[in-house]
Amino acid sequence: MTPLPWDGKWHAWRLDRQVFKETWDSGLGSRQTGGRWSPPGRRGIYASADPSTAILEVAAHTGFDSLDRVPYVLTCFEIIDARLIKVIQPEDVPNPNWLVPSLPSPNQQQFADELLTEHPFVLIPSAVTRHSWNLLVSCDLAASHFRLVSQERFGLDTRLIK
Repeated sequence: MTPLPWDGKWHAWRLDRQVFKETWDSGLGSRQTGGRWSPPGRRGIYASADPSTAILEVAAHTGFDSLDRVPYVLTCFEIIDARLIKVIQPEDVPNPNWLVPSLPSPNQQQFADELLTEHPFVLIPSAVTRHSWNLLVSCDLAASHFRLVSQERFGLDTRLIK
């Protein structure tokens, strides 16, 4: 069952290749390669505040064609206590270019790494789609503060393939 956006709970979303369905919350990919908001070595979960942004975030890296050819799973999880979410507004980011599509700088990764050392969850604007939000999860701090709600097979609308 898909949670309603107005049900009074705070949900986050991920889109993963189906082969990673069981390890969606491990942070191992982030630890191995780093990402926009984390250096290699940091176990973190990248998620979005809504399923559409989660889909666009993956499509920005793999293309819509991959989402049509490779099995994916859409995961929803609940933040048990929303007061644990640190919200970073665009003006809180030292360099506004960190919020546009580009390669991450080591300073950008360090900025978020310091946040994830102090906060289990960090809500930050998406670089893929303005006015959307991503959620960074510190695997070291957040383990008992979120729970899986659902996982379902993802099917891309084939009209997006050209």
